[in-house]
Amino acid sequence: MHIAVIGAGVVGVTTAWVLQQRGHSVSVVEPMSAAGLETSKGNAGQRSYGNVYPWASPAMIGKALPWLLAADGPLKMKLPPSLATVRFLWDTWRYARQPGLFEANKIAMLKLAAYSRQCFIELEQQHPFDYSNGHRGLIELASNATYLQGLSENAALLKRLGINHKILEPEEVYSFEPGLARNSPILGALRVEDDGTGDSLQFSQALATLCAEKGVAFHYGQSVAEVVRDAGKPVALTLTRANEPGAAEQLEADAFVLCAGASSAELAGQFGLKLSLYPVKGYSLTAALVNPDQAPVSTVIDDQFKVVATRLNDRLRVTGFVELSGFDRDIPARRLTTLKRSIELRFPHAANLETAEAWAGFRPMTPDGPPAIGRGVDDNVFFNTAHGTFGWTLSAGSAHLVGQLVDGEKPALDLGAFRPERFA
Repeated sequence: MHIAVIGAGVVGVTTAWVLQQRGHSVSVVEPMSAAGLETSKGNAGQRSYGNVYPWASPAMIGKALPWLLAADGPLKMKLPPSLATVRFLWDTWRYARQPGLFEANKIAMLKLAAYSRQCFIELEQQHPFDYSNGHRGLIELASNATYLQGLSENAALLKRLGINHKILEPEEVYSFEPGLARNSPILGALRVEDDGTGDSLQFSQALATLCAEKGVAFHYGQSVAEVVRDAGKPVALTLTRANEPGAAEQLEADAFVLCAGASSAELAGQFGLKLSLYPVKGYSLTAALVNPDQAPVSTVIDDQFKVVATRLNDRLRVTGFVELSGFDRDIPARRLTTLKRSIELRFPHAANLETAEAWAGFRPMTPDGPPAIGRGVDDNVFFNTAHGTFGWTLSAGSAHLVGQLVDGEKPALDLGAFRPERFA
């Protein structure tokens, strides 16, 4: 069967790989010039299999306003907010207030993350290419008793699900992360022992190369202008190039998989389905290490700034912010200043962030939190998109689930929480 995958971010490339391995002929359509250049390019670098959670958190409702008002707060919003922003916040509020929904979605996402970890390890064993990868755990710091209590409550859920973890005493934190500065109080931390790291851009491009060697056709620099139907069923995509709007071509396929990240909502409509998502903006800095012994060993989440610091071999990736500003690609200096302040607090001499590469990207977030994974309205259309901040973490697992659906197999996990049609 010939399958067209729309999108060559980390989710699209892993999907193409799985489908090719299952014996299908695969074409990938990507408007950028290479794989992984959009949301996958500068993300946190963490594969947080034991640290995934839905966006629509009841606890977040009470924190949202203080976060918005704080100069270094992790939540930002462009004022006045657009209609799309207001609608997204309203839908988030509705989902956050539904009794039991947050925990049910969190459990579903944690199960998917555990499955994704297994899929990543299998891929790494078969094809051990370098993408600054490792599995050395994640540590989330607690600077006060209230935050430590919250981590302890989260640990109880991880225990129920059999996810390896430990609540650390302060000295244990420093034993796992000896480069961590002692200039700010740390009451403890939650360590998720099997979490991983890796550069999703390196991974996406290395896997895309491997896909191409196996016969996958990549249509870079091309966008989907129209879904062509015959007798009501999708049969082809009309593709155009940004610099050649009149030079359209058709890509025929037997089936289609939408993996287009923040662009998925509009394309989902062409496939006959309403998909609710918002481009939640995030920022990162990537710098070469100057004092490796004073850098993170793996991934450290700073509870004071809600900033993530990840070691990617000889580089440091610093990521933060949840910003609701639509598709605004500006990178204000004040956002980068906050990222730098966090590193100055926790790993002050690890890297020279003044020469760091700055990035801003859009995480495709659903208002309830789980991604959209499953079959569309038409039986030859599949969705694997809207992973929010966890696309890198969940990509390998969700790709295998889509492969199972395409081949008519029973999925390895219950996909009820991920149904694409839940927003209809």
